[in-house]
Amino acid sequence: MIMGFTKPIEHFNLQRKKVITMNTLYVGIDVSSKSNVVYFMLPDGSKHCNFSVANSHTGSSQLVKRILSAMTSCSLDTVLIGLEATSVYGDNLVYFLREDAALARFNSKIHVLNPKQVSKFKEAYNDLPKNDLIDSFVIADCLRFGRINKEVYIGDYRYKALQNLTRARYFAVSNLIKEKQRFMNILFKKYSTMTQEKVFSTTALAVYDEFESAEALADMDLHELTAFIMEKGKNRFPNPNAVAKAIQKAARSSYRLPKTVNDSVNQVLSISITSIKALEAQIKEFDKAIATQMELLPNVLISIPGIGPVFSAGIMAEIGDINRFHNQAQLAKYAGLAWKQHQSGDFEAQTTRLINSGNRFLKYYLCEAAFSLVRCDKEYSDFYHLKYKEVNRYQHKRALALTARKFVRLVFRLLKDNRLYTSAE
Repeated sequence: MIMGFTKPIEHFNLQRKKVITMNTLYVGIDVSSKSNVVYFMLPDGSKHCNFSVANSHTGSSQLVKRILSAMTSCSLDTVLIGLEATSVYGDNLVYFLREDAALARFNSKIHVLNPKQVSKFKEAYNDLPKNDLIDSFVIADCLRFGRINKEVYIGDYRYKALQNLTRARYFAVSNLIKEKQRFMNILFKKYSTMTQEKVFSTTALAVYDEFESAEALADMDLHELTAFIMEKGKNRFPNPNAVAKAIQKAARSSYRLPKTVNDSVNQVLSISITSIKALEAQIKEFDKAIATQMELLPNVLISIPGIGPVFSAGIMAEIGDINRFHNQAQLAKYAGLAWKQHQSGDFEAQTTRLINSGNRFLKYYLCEAAFSLVRCDKEYSDFYHLKYKEVNRYQHKRALALTARKFVRLVFRLLKDNRLYTSAE
Protein backbone atom coordinates (compact mmCIF):
# COMPACT_ATOMS: atom_id res chain seq x y z
CA MET A 1 0.00 0.00 0.00
CA ILE A 2 1.34 3.44 -0.93
CA MET A 3 1.53 6.00 1.87
CA GLY A 4 -1.42 8.40 1.72
CA PHE A 5 -3.70 5.88 -0.04
CA THR A 6 -6.86 4.60 1.63
CA LYS A 7 -6.81 1.61 -0.74
CA PRO A 8 -4.04 -0.32 -2.47
CA ILE A 9 -3.13 0.78 -6.00
CA GLU A 10 -4.30 -2.61 -7.25
CA HIS A 11 -7.85 -1.63 -6.24
CA PHE A 12 -7.85 1.23 -8.73
CA ASN A 13 -6.75 -1.13 -11.48
CA LEU A 14 -9.70 -3.47 -10.83
CA GLN A 15 -12.20 -0.65 -11.30
CA ARG A 16 -11.17 -0.12 -14.92
CA LYS A 17 -11.19 -2.15 -18.09
CA LYS A 18 -7.88 -3.98 -18.28
CA VAL A 19 -5.81 -3.75 -21.44
CA ILE A 20 -3.05 -6.27 -20.92
CA THR A 21 -0.01 -7.04 -23.00
CA MET A 22 1.50 -10.31 -21.85
CA ASN A 23 5.17 -10.64 -20.96
CA THR A 24 5.72 -6.89 -20.63
CA LEU A 25 7.24 -5.01 -17.73
CA TYR A 26 6.09 -1.40 -17.47
CA VAL A 27 8.58 0.98 -15.90
CA GLY A 28 7.38 4.44 -14.87
CA ILE A 29 10.07 6.94 -13.91
CA ASP A 30 9.46 10.30 -12.27
CA VAL A 31 12.61 12.28 -13.09
CA SER A 32 14.07 15.13 -11.08
CA SER A 33 17.45 16.83 -10.96
CA LYS A 34 18.71 14.73 -8.03
CA SER A 35 16.82 11.44 -8.11
CA ASN A 36 14.55 9.20 -10.19
CA VAL A 37 11.55 7.54 -8.52
CA VAL A 38 10.75 4.25 -10.27
CA TYR A 39 7.62 2.06 -10.32
CA PHE A 40 7.62 -1.45 -11.83
CA MET A 41 4.21 -2.68 -13.01
CA LEU A 42 3.47 -6.23 -14.14
CA PRO A 43 1.31 -7.11 -17.20
CA ASP A 44 -1.87 -7.45 -15.10
CA GLY A 45 -1.42 -4.01 -13.57
CA SER A 46 -0.18 -5.23 -10.22
CA LYS A 47 2.81 -3.73 -8.48
CA HIS A 48 6.18 -5.46 -8.68
CA CYS A 49 8.23 -2.92 -6.74
CA ASN A 50 9.04 0.74 -6.38
CA PHE A 51 12.28 2.46 -5.38
CA SER A 52 14.39 5.55 -5.89
CA VAL A 53 17.84 5.90 -7.47
CA ALA A 54 20.13 8.85 -8.00
CA ASN A 55 19.89 10.70 -11.31
CA SER A 56 23.45 9.78 -12.18
CA HIS A 57 25.46 7.15 -14.05
CA THR A 58 25.64 5.01 -10.91
CA GLY A 59 21.93 5.35 -10.20
CA SER A 60 21.02 4.48 -13.80
CA SER A 61 23.22 1.38 -13.62
CA GLN A 62 21.30 0.28 -10.51
CA LEU A 63 18.03 0.90 -12.37
CA VAL A 64 19.10 -1.35 -15.26
CA LYS A 65 20.12 -4.13 -12.84
CA ARG A 66 16.71 -3.95 -11.16
CA ILE A 67 14.97 -4.09 -14.57
CA LEU A 68 17.00 -7.13 -15.65
CA SER A 69 16.31 -8.86 -12.33
CA ALA A 70 12.55 -8.28 -12.68
CA MET A 71 12.53 -9.46 -16.29
CA THR A 72 14.32 -12.70 -15.35
CA SER A 73 12.36 -13.49 -12.18
CA CYS A 74 8.98 -12.89 -13.85
CA SER A 75 9.92 -14.51 -17.19
CA LEU A 76 9.19 -11.35 -19.17
CA ASP A 77 10.63 -10.53 -22.59
CA THR A 78 9.52 -6.94 -23.22
CA VAL A 79 10.03 -3.76 -21.22
CA LEU A 80 8.36 -0.39 -21.83
CA ILE A 81 10.08 2.49 -20.06
CA GLY A 82 8.33 5.83 -19.70
CA LEU A 83 9.23 9.21 -18.27
CA GLU A 84 7.84 12.71 -18.60
CA ALA A 85 9.53 15.38 -20.71
CA THR A 86 11.28 17.35 -17.97
CA SER A 87 13.58 19.84 -19.66
CA VAL A 88 17.15 18.46 -19.57
CA TYR A 89 16.83 16.22 -16.50
CA GLY A 90 15.78 13.11 -18.41
CA ASP A 91 18.04 13.38 -21.46
CA ASN A 92 21.08 11.65 -19.97
CA LEU A 93 18.91 8.85 -18.60
CA VAL A 94 17.39 8.24 -22.03
CA TYR A 95 20.85 8.10 -23.63
CA PHE A 96 22.06 5.68 -20.95
CA LEU A 97 19.09 3.31 -21.29
CA ARG A 98 19.27 3.36 -25.06
CA GLU A 99 22.99 2.55 -25.15
CA ASP A 100 22.99 -0.10 -22.41
CA ALA A 101 24.07 -3.41 -23.93
CA ALA A 102 22.43 -5.62 -21.28
CA LEU A 103 19.03 -3.97 -21.77
CA ALA A 104 19.37 -4.26 -25.54
CA ARG A 105 19.09 -8.07 -25.25
CA PHE A 106 15.39 -7.61 -24.49
CA ASN A 107 12.65 -5.99 -26.55
CA SER A 108 12.89 -2.57 -24.91
CA LYS A 109 11.25 0.71 -25.85
CA ILE A 110 11.60 4.14 -24.29
CA HIS A 111 8.79 6.71 -24.33
CA VAL A 112 9.09 10.36 -23.31
CA LEU A 113 5.55 11.39 -22.44
CA ASN A 114 3.98 14.80 -22.69
CA PRO A 115 3.33 15.99 -19.08
CA LYS A 116 -0.12 17.18 -20.19
CA GLN A 117 -0.97 13.66 -21.38
CA VAL A 118 0.08 12.15 -18.05
CA SER A 119 -1.84 14.80 -16.11
CA LYS A 120 -5.04 14.15 -18.07
CA PHE A 121 -4.62 10.39 -17.61
CA LYS A 122 -4.21 10.90 -13.86
CA GLU A 123 -7.58 12.67 -13.69
CA ALA A 124 -9.24 9.32 -14.38
CA TYR A 125 -8.36 8.34 -10.81
CA ASN A 126 -10.17 9.70 -7.77
CA ASP A 127 -8.34 11.18 -4.79
CA LEU A 128 -4.80 10.48 -5.95
CA PRO A 129 -2.28 12.55 -3.98
CA LYS A 130 0.55 14.44 -5.67
CA ASN A 131 3.96 12.93 -4.97
CA ASP A 132 6.81 11.38 -6.93
CA LEU A 133 5.79 7.79 -6.21
CA ILE A 134 2.23 8.32 -7.44
CA ASP A 135 3.51 10.07 -10.56
CA SER A 136 5.75 7.12 -11.44
CA PHE A 137 2.79 4.77 -10.95
CA VAL A 138 0.60 6.88 -13.26
CA ILE A 139 3.32 6.90 -15.94
CA ALA A 140 3.63 3.10 -15.76
CA ASP A 141 -0.12 2.64 -15.99
CA CYS A 142 -0.28 5.10 -18.89
CA LEU A 143 2.20 2.87 -20.71
CA ARG A 144 0.10 -0.21 -19.93
CA PHE A 145 -3.03 1.34 -21.41
CA GLY A 146 -1.28 2.24 -24.67
CA ARG A 147 -2.40 5.03 -27.05
CA ILE A 148 0.75 6.92 -26.16
CA ASN A 149 3.15 8.85 -28.32
CA LYS A 150 5.73 7.03 -30.40
CA GLU A 151 8.87 5.54 -28.98
CA VAL A 152 11.33 8.35 -28.32
CA TYR A 153 13.35 9.10 -31.43
CA ILE A 154 17.11 9.18 -31.01
CA GLY A 155 18.44 8.01 -34.33
CA ASP A 156 21.43 9.70 -35.89
CA TYR A 157 23.22 11.62 -33.12
CA ARG A 158 24.20 14.26 -35.65
CA TYR A 159 20.59 15.47 -35.56
CA LYS A 160 20.72 15.68 -31.78
CA ALA A 161 23.96 17.67 -31.94
CA LEU A 162 22.34 20.01 -34.46
CA GLN A 163 19.26 20.27 -32.25
CA ASN A 164 21.36 21.53 -29.34
CA LEU A 165 22.57 24.41 -31.52
CA THR A 166 19.25 25.31 -33.17
CA ARG A 167 17.36 25.28 -29.87
CA ALA A 168 20.01 27.42 -28.19
CA ARG A 169 19.70 29.86 -31.09
CA TYR A 170 15.92 29.91 -30.66
CA PHE A 171 16.30 31.02 -27.04
CA ALA A 172 18.92 33.61 -27.97
CA VAL A 173 16.57 35.12 -30.57
CA SER A 174 13.72 35.12 -28.02
CA ASN A 175 15.92 36.95 -25.51
CA LEU A 176 16.99 39.45 -28.16
CA ILE A 177 13.38 40.26 -29.02
CA LYS A 178 12.52 40.76 -25.35
CA GLU A 179 15.57 42.96 -24.77
CA LYS A 180 14.73 45.15 -27.77
CA GLN A 181 11.17 45.52 -26.52
CA ARG A 182 12.45 46.60 -23.11
CA PHE A 183 14.86 49.01 -24.79
CA MET A 184 12.07 50.66 -26.78
CA ASN A 185 9.91 50.94 -23.65
CA ILE A 186 12.66 52.77 -21.76
CA LEU A 187 13.45 54.83 -24.85
CA PHE A 188 9.91 56.19 -24.74
CA LYS A 189 10.83 58.13 -21.63
CA LYS A 190 13.62 59.86 -23.52
CA TYR A 191 12.12 60.23 -27.01
CA SER A 192 8.40 59.72 -26.41
CA THR A 193 6.97 61.03 -29.68
CA MET A 194 9.64 59.32 -31.76
CA THR A 195 8.86 55.88 -30.37
CA GLN A 196 5.12 56.50 -30.81
CA GLU A 197 5.55 57.23 -34.50
CA LYS A 198 8.32 54.64 -34.95
CA VAL A 199 10.23 57.07 -37.15
CA PHE A 200 13.65 55.62 -36.34
CA SER A 201 13.20 52.06 -35.11
CA THR A 202 15.92 50.74 -37.42
CA THR A 203 18.47 53.29 -36.24
CA ALA A 204 17.37 53.59 -32.61
CA LEU A 205 20.65 52.32 -31.20
CA ALA A 206 22.74 54.64 -33.35
CA VAL A 207 20.58 57.66 -32.48
CA TYR A 208 20.87 56.96 -28.79
CA ASP A 209 24.64 56.48 -28.96
CA GLU A 210 25.07 59.83 -30.69
CA PHE A 211 22.64 62.05 -28.78
CA GLU A 212 22.36 62.56 -25.04
CA SER A 213 18.96 64.26 -25.14
CA ALA A 214 16.03 65.14 -27.36
CA GLU A 215 17.19 68.78 -27.37
CA ALA A 216 20.53 67.87 -28.93
CA LEU A 217 18.79 65.90 -31.64
CA ALA A 218 16.23 68.64 -32.30
CA ASP A 219 18.93 71.31 -32.61
CA MET A 220 21.23 69.35 -34.91
CA ASP A 221 21.77 70.72 -38.43
CA LEU A 222 19.38 68.99 -40.84
CA HIS A 223 22.10 68.21 -43.41
CA GLU A 224 24.31 66.64 -40.74
CA LEU A 225 21.39 64.57 -39.42
CA THR A 226 20.57 63.42 -42.98
CA ALA A 227 24.17 62.29 -43.47
CA PHE A 228 24.04 60.53 -40.11
CA ILE A 229 20.85 58.67 -41.09
CA MET A 230 22.37 57.62 -44.41
CA GLU A 231 25.50 56.30 -42.71
CA LYS A 232 23.80 54.45 -39.86
CA GLY A 233 20.97 53.22 -42.05
CA LYS A 234 23.48 51.92 -44.62
CA ASN A 235 21.58 53.77 -47.37
CA ARG A 236 18.49 51.62 -46.83
CA PHE A 237 16.18 54.66 -46.57
CA PRO A 238 14.77 55.78 -49.95
CA ASN A 239 14.45 59.39 -48.70
CA PRO A 240 16.86 60.00 -45.79
CA ASN A 241 16.18 63.75 -45.81
CA ALA A 242 12.47 63.13 -45.13
CA VAL A 243 13.39 60.69 -42.36
CA ALA A 244 15.71 63.29 -40.80
CA LYS A 245 12.93 65.91 -40.87
CA ALA A 246 10.48 63.48 -39.26
CA ILE A 247 12.98 62.64 -36.54
CA GLN A 248 13.67 66.29 -35.71
CA LYS A 249 9.96 67.11 -35.68
CA ALA A 250 9.26 64.25 -33.28
CA ALA A 251 12.25 65.18 -31.09
CA ARG A 252 10.93 68.71 -30.64
CA SER A 253 7.58 67.41 -29.36
CA SER A 254 9.03 64.78 -27.00
CA TYR A 255 8.98 65.20 -23.22
CA ARG A 256 11.94 66.87 -21.52
CA LEU A 257 13.20 64.84 -18.58
CA PRO A 258 14.72 66.26 -15.38
CA LYS A 259 18.48 65.83 -15.44
CA THR A 260 18.62 63.25 -12.62
CA VAL A 261 15.95 61.11 -14.30
CA ASN A 262 17.57 61.58 -17.70
CA ASP A 263 20.92 60.32 -16.36
CA SER A 264 19.36 57.14 -14.95
CA VAL A 265 17.51 56.51 -18.22
CA ASN A 266 20.81 56.90 -20.07
CA GLN A 267 22.41 54.28 -17.81
CA VAL A 268 19.59 51.78 -18.32
CA LEU A 269 19.67 52.27 -22.08
CA SER A 270 23.45 51.91 -22.18
CA ILE A 271 23.28 48.58 -20.34
CA SER A 272 20.45 47.42 -22.59
CA ILE A 273 22.46 48.29 -25.71
CA THR A 274 25.37 46.21 -24.40
CA SER A 275 23.01 43.25 -23.88
CA ILE A 276 21.53 43.63 -27.36
CA LYS A 277 24.94 43.70 -29.02
CA ALA A 278 26.08 40.68 -27.00
CA LEU A 279 22.98 38.70 -28.01
CA GLU A 280 23.43 39.65 -31.66
CA ALA A 281 27.05 38.47 -31.53
CA GLN A 282 25.90 35.25 -29.84
CA ILE A 283 23.38 34.56 -32.59
CA LYS A 284 26.05 35.07 -35.25
CA GLU A 285 28.24 32.49 -33.52
CA PHE A 286 25.33 30.05 -33.40
CA ASP A 287 24.74 30.60 -37.12
CA LYS A 288 28.37 29.78 -37.89
CA ALA A 289 28.29 26.64 -35.75
CA ILE A 290 25.02 25.52 -37.34
CA ALA A 291 26.39 26.04 -40.85
CA THR A 292 29.45 23.95 -39.96
CA GLN A 293 27.30 21.16 -38.51
CA MET A 294 25.04 21.16 -41.58
CA GLU A 295 28.01 20.32 -43.78
CA LEU A 296 27.91 16.83 -42.22
CA LEU A 297 24.28 16.20 -43.28
CA PRO A 298 22.55 15.94 -46.67
CA ASN A 299 20.33 19.00 -47.04
CA VAL A 300 17.76 19.20 -49.83
CA LEU A 301 15.80 21.97 -48.07
CA ILE A 302 18.49 24.53 -48.79
CA SER A 303 17.43 24.40 -52.46
CA ILE A 304 14.19 26.20 -51.51
CA PRO A 305 14.37 29.98 -52.15
CA GLY A 306 14.95 31.94 -48.95
CA ILE A 307 15.72 28.84 -46.86
CA GLY A 308 19.33 28.99 -45.78
CA PRO A 309 21.35 26.66 -43.56
CA VAL A 310 19.87 28.01 -40.29
CA PHE A 311 16.17 27.54 -41.12
CA SER A 312 16.77 24.19 -42.81
CA ALA A 313 18.86 23.08 -39.83
CA GLY A 314 16.13 24.04 -37.37
CA ILE A 315 13.59 22.00 -39.34
CA MET A 316 15.78 18.94 -39.92
CA ALA A 317 17.07 18.85 -36.35
CA GLU A 318 13.54 18.44 -34.97
CA ILE A 319 12.29 16.06 -37.67
CA GLY A 320 15.29 13.75 -37.75
CA ASP A 321 14.42 10.73 -39.90
CA ILE A 322 11.44 11.72 -42.05
CA ASN A 323 10.45 8.06 -42.40
CA ARG A 324 9.12 8.02 -38.84
CA PHE A 325 6.19 10.11 -40.13
CA HIS A 326 3.70 8.23 -42.30
CA ASN A 327 2.31 11.35 -44.00
CA GLN A 328 2.53 15.13 -44.08
CA ALA A 329 -0.52 15.51 -41.78
CA GLN A 330 1.27 13.57 -39.06
CA LEU A 331 4.30 15.84 -39.44
CA ALA A 332 2.11 18.95 -39.27
CA LYS A 333 0.45 17.72 -36.06
CA TYR A 334 3.86 16.99 -34.56
CA ALA A 335 4.79 20.60 -35.28
CA GLY A 336 1.56 21.95 -33.76
CA LEU A 337 0.29 23.15 -37.14
CA ALA A 338 -3.10 21.46 -36.87
CA TRP A 339 -6.44 22.90 -35.86
CA LYS A 340 -8.86 21.77 -33.18
CA GLN A 341 -12.23 20.42 -34.28
CA HIS A 342 -15.44 21.72 -32.68
CA GLN A 343 -18.40 19.73 -33.97
CA SER A 344 -21.70 18.62 -32.46
CA GLY A 345 -24.64 17.21 -34.43
CA ASP A 346 -25.16 19.29 -37.54
CA PHE A 347 -23.01 22.12 -36.21
CA GLU A 348 -19.33 22.48 -37.00
CA ALA A 349 -17.43 25.62 -36.03
CA GLN A 350 -15.76 27.47 -38.88
CA THR A 351 -13.32 29.31 -36.61
CA THR A 352 -11.02 27.10 -34.54
CA ARG A 353 -7.64 27.51 -32.87
CA LEU A 354 -4.38 25.71 -33.37
CA ILE A 355 -3.78 22.74 -31.09
CA ASN A 356 -1.84 23.53 -27.91
CA SER A 357 0.48 20.56 -28.22
CA GLY A 358 3.30 20.16 -30.70
CA ASN A 359 7.00 20.79 -31.01
CA ARG A 360 7.41 24.55 -30.49
CA PHE A 361 10.92 24.59 -31.95
CA LEU A 362 9.82 22.91 -35.18
CA LYS A 363 6.80 25.19 -35.37
CA TYR A 364 9.02 28.27 -34.97
CA TYR A 365 11.48 27.28 -37.71
CA LEU A 366 8.70 26.20 -40.09
CA CYS A 367 6.92 29.54 -39.65
CA GLU A 368 10.11 31.55 -40.03
CA ALA A 369 11.10 29.59 -43.13
CA ALA A 370 7.59 29.91 -44.60
CA PHE A 371 7.61 33.70 -44.16
CA SER A 372 11.05 33.88 -45.77
CA LEU A 373 9.67 31.85 -48.68
CA VAL A 374 6.77 34.31 -49.00
CA ARG A 375 9.31 37.00 -49.84
CA CYS A 376 11.06 34.84 -52.44
CA ASP A 377 8.43 32.67 -54.11
CA LYS A 378 5.38 34.01 -56.00
CA GLU A 379 3.19 30.98 -55.26
CA TYR A 380 3.68 31.28 -51.51
CA SER A 381 3.47 35.07 -51.63
CA ASP A 382 0.10 34.92 -53.40
CA PHE A 383 -1.16 32.29 -50.96
CA TYR A 384 -0.08 34.31 -47.90
CA HIS A 385 -1.69 37.54 -49.11
CA LEU A 386 -4.87 35.71 -50.11
CA LYS A 387 -5.24 34.29 -46.60
CA TYR A 388 -4.28 37.66 -45.11
CA LYS A 389 -7.19 39.39 -46.84
CA GLU A 390 -9.79 36.77 -45.89
CA VAL A 391 -10.25 38.01 -42.31
CA ASN A 392 -10.11 41.25 -40.32
CA ARG A 393 -8.57 39.89 -37.11
CA TYR A 394 -5.22 38.19 -36.49
CA GLN A 395 -4.49 38.54 -40.19
CA HIS A 396 -0.73 37.96 -40.11
CA LYS A 397 -0.80 35.14 -37.55
CA ARG A 398 -3.55 33.29 -39.40
CA ALA A 399 -1.98 33.76 -42.84
CA LEU A 400 1.44 32.72 -41.56
CA ALA A 401 0.09 29.57 -39.86
CA LEU A 402 -1.75 28.54 -43.02
CA THR A 403 1.31 29.25 -45.16
CA ALA A 404 3.50 27.22 -42.79
CA ARG A 405 0.96 24.38 -43.02
CA LYS A 406 1.26 24.49 -46.81
CA PHE A 407 5.05 24.57 -46.44
CA VAL A 408 4.95 21.36 -44.36
CA ARG A 409 3.69 19.46 -47.42
CA LEU A 410 6.67 20.70 -49.43
CA VAL A 411 9.17 19.84 -46.69
CA PHE A 412 7.70 16.36 -46.25
CA ARG A 413 7.80 15.59 -49.97
CA LEU A 414 11.35 16.83 -50.51
CA LEU A 415 12.74 14.95 -47.52
CA LYS A 416 10.75 11.81 -48.33
CA ASP A 417 11.90 11.74 -51.95
CA ASN A 418 15.35 13.15 -51.15
CA ARG A 419 15.15 15.57 -54.07
CA LEU A 420 15.82 19.25 -54.65
CA TYR A 421 13.14 21.90 -54.94
CA THR A 422 11.97 22.96 -58.39
CA SER A 423 9.66 25.94 -58.89
CA ALA A 424 6.26 25.38 -60.48
CA GLU A 425 6.88 28.28 -62.86
